[in-house]
Amino acid sequence: MKTSMHINRSRFLPAVISTLLLLTATAAFAQPYANPYRSVEGWAKLPDGRTWGAVGDLDVDPDGVHMWAVVRCDATAPNRFGDECVDSDLDSILKFDADGNVVESFGGGMFIWPHGIDVDAEGNVWVTDAVADNRVPAGDKRGNQVVKFSPAGEVLMVLGTPGQSGSGENQFTSPADVVIGADGAIFVADGHGGVGNNRVVKFDRNGRFIKAWGKTGYAPGEFRVLHTIAIDQRGRVFVGDRSNNRIQLFTQDGEFINQWTQYGRPSGIFFDAHDNIYVADSESDDEQNPGWEMGIRIGDANLGWVYYFVQLPYGDPRSTAGNGAEFVAVDAAGNMYGGEPSPRRMQKYVRARP
Repeated sequence: MKTSMHINRSRFLPAVISTLLLLTATAAFAQPYANPYRSVEGWAKLPDGRTWGAVGDLDVDPDGVHMWAVVRCDATAPNRFGDECVDSDLDSILKFDADGNVVESFGGGMFIWPHGIDVDAEGNVWVTDAVADNRVPAGDKRGNQVVKFSPAGEVLMVLGTPGQSGSGENQFTSPADVVIGADGAIFVADGHGGVGNNRVVKFDRNGRFIKAWGKTGYAPGEFRVLHTIAIDQRGRVFVGDRSNNRIQLFTQDGEFINQWTQYGRPSGIFFDAHDNIYVADSESDDEQNPGWEMGIRIGDANLGWVYYFVQLPYGDPRSTAGNGAEFVAVDAAGNMYGGEPSPRRMQKYVRARP
């Protein structure tokens, strides 16, 4: 006797549709992010035959055109890292025009390891000296400070106790970065070293201590190497908690809001006028952040979606970290700039397509 079996296809249709949707979503997620930029080689030029030292943090001038950069002296000691300006009188704070020419410079002899920079709404330039204690020569009164300059290089304020590390109200231990709020409040990412203070320190516009938050650790509100700090248009404080492979978001009173891991291992953070976030990842490799590539990720500053990824073209996930852009900034025209310490260059990118 032959037996016929009727298959009710309608019973399986929802499962088939769900599977197809899952496969489609997975395939879309697996696609690499688009890169709408092309690099402009040799854009930045140094005067008088000066050679490039490691390029540190970057920021755009209030005019939206000129770019400011930390350049750690020169390349006369190619194997030196962490104290490149200790015995140099070269200016380490440079201002570039739209053609890549230096039009202003200052800071010579003032820093051992200039690192972070922020240009406030009035054009004043704030710079941190993140040198580690073991790199400070005995008796040297530099390091562990944040210096506020006028646009012409006049020293207007010094925070911290130069040459002395600590965790007091007017002390830092290798401050990595600084950012100025809309009301003039000063926020310092205090803790470039993994065993440093690992805290955010807030001052009022006149440099009076308000509060500090954070300590070494892995939990929300704890840090391991605060490498960058920035404020978005909603006033949220973004901290690049680099060795924890995340960005932490806070109110300006230090209340934890959220953490983002979708931007890789953050070394530099920048917000443009169109509410985009740019995050430079110079350290993701197969040891420190497996599965991630070095480069610059760009996305929605409000919700955190990543839209674009400018991958480091000569990166190798097996190589030592620090090969590409450690810092990032964008001018009013949408041109992007990467500060690259190890390659010793200031890289410009322009939009090649929408």
